[in-house]
Amino acid sequence: MCDSEESIIQNLRDAGCDEKTITAFLRCMKDGKEPESLRLLKKQRSLLLDAVHREEQKIDCLDYLVYRMQKAK
Repeated sequence: MCDSEESIIQNLRDAGCDEKTITAFLRCMKDGKEPESLRLLKKQRSLLLDAVHREEQKIDCLDYLVYRMQKAK
């Protein structure tokens, strides 16, 4: 990987990774354990996607309430 360690760390922080995950990722990369580093990234992606889905459900609840209120007029 040609990115600097600082830019990788910043990217991981921007992606919501905690310090434990960042440390584990950097260790895997330094040890040449690319499959393990990819697993860590996929896990973080999954966590973020789960959060998006939870927020979408909240939006759906609000949309339904708005629909019911408008229909009642």
